[in-house]
Amino acid sequence: MKIFLWFLAICFVIGLLVNLWPIFAGLLAIFVGWKIYETVYFKGQTFRGIKSRIQDYIKECNELNTHIEELKDTPLEINKLDAGSVNYQDKSKWNLKKSTLKERKYAPNIHHCTKSVFDGASREPFKYVCKYFGVEADEETLQKFEALLNNFEAAEDGKIALQKERGNILDSIQSEIPALIKRISRKRLERELGFDAVDFKTVYFPKYVFQYTSPGGNTSRQYNIVMDLDNLNKFVVYLSEKIKYKKSAAGQRALMTSKLRREIKERDHFTCQLCGVSLSQEPHLLLEIDHIVPVSKGGLTTEDNLQTLCWRCNRSKGAKTQIPAAIPEQ
Repeated sequence: MKIFLWFLAICFVIGLLVNLWPIFAGLLAIFVGWKIYETVYFKGQTFRGIKSRIQDYIKECNELNTHIEELKDTPLEINKLDAGSVNYQDKSKWNLKKSTLKERKYAPNIHHCTKSVFDGASREPFKYVCKYFGVEADEETLQKFEALLNNFEAAEDGKIALQKERGNILDSIQSEIPALIKRISRKRLERELGFDAVDFKTVYFPKYVFQYTSPGGNTSRQYNIVMDLDNLNKFVVYLSEKIKYKKSAAGQRALMTSKLRREIKERDHFTCQLCGVSLSQEPHLLLEIDHIVPVSKGGLTTEDNLQTLCWRCNRSKGAKTQIPAAIPEQ
């Protein structure tokens, strides 16, 4: 639709320049006619009947979408220690003229460093993240990053499941939707049916930035260490290696990595241990890994304390301790 509006604008300008008003008027009439047809269709009885028939499926898709957003909002709560504040003024003449210096930003996830630290961060990013961003290599930090990985991976899996489920719903009504509506107004069709907008971006992954600016402001470079799924898996292992010789539960438990998540799902036959629904029944079902005894209540990441839950059961469980239902062998 945006392309068409741009096309109309270009035609209008051309019309002004070369007096092609009849062509522009014709295009405008087509556009107005289409918008009238579109509006009449979406307010018509036929479309309302289709929408009513699939309302429950759309509602469940929207609930899954909300659940995914909640997973993405998992707080890390690991920042630099508050070392106080200072009012600093730099009256150097050159400083006022260098845009790279004037644009410097200060935030908990940005570290303005020397050239040696910058080079070190490029060689050993995890080591320098721990050192300069207050990330302690201890059991509590390990649990936080494991929870982050578990939730973020579920969110990414959920986006795939959601996209496929929405596609199935739309495919089921394809024969009832006019061809022009399907081709030209697909996004409005989804909005009119009641689908919530889905955010497929991955900007929610935590990012640690090492930034170096030369003394004169002529050079400004930065390294972005993005804690995506791959880096989170590696960082969990890195932290565990740092604390494995300490007397903690880390040496007696598994690591919540992508590999362990797959193993638990396979062990449980891709079946929710509370309601019994499985991937064989719902091919696009989002399955998650849950601690039976929550970490907040002393539960460990051990295979006997982990279970597979569907997203509905996991969302309703919260921090409660529940005994898995007996799932028949498959």
